[in-house]
Amino acid sequence: MKLALDIFLIITSLLLMLFILLHRGKGGGLSSLFGGGVQSSLSGSSVVERNLDRVTVVVAVLWVIAIIAVGLLVRFG
Repeated sequence: MKLALDIFLIITSLLLMLFILLHRGKGGGLSSLFGGGVQSSLSGSSVVERNLDRVTVVVAVLWVIAIIAVGLLVRFG
C-alpha cells in the first residue's frame, strides 16, 4: 500500500509541476523578467486556461490527499 501511495505521490508531484509551469504569467514577478510581461491582444481568459486551472486544482487536491495518506500510513501503519 505504501509503495502504491509513494508512486501516486511522485506522479501527482510531476503533474503538478508540469501544470504550474504551463500557466501563463499574469503578474510582474519573475515571469515578466524572462519575457512573460508582453501583453497579447487576447487578454481574456480562454477555455483552455480555465480548464488548465481546473485540472491544476484537481491535481493539487489529489497531491495533498496523497501527502496526508502517506503521513498517516507512516505514523499508524
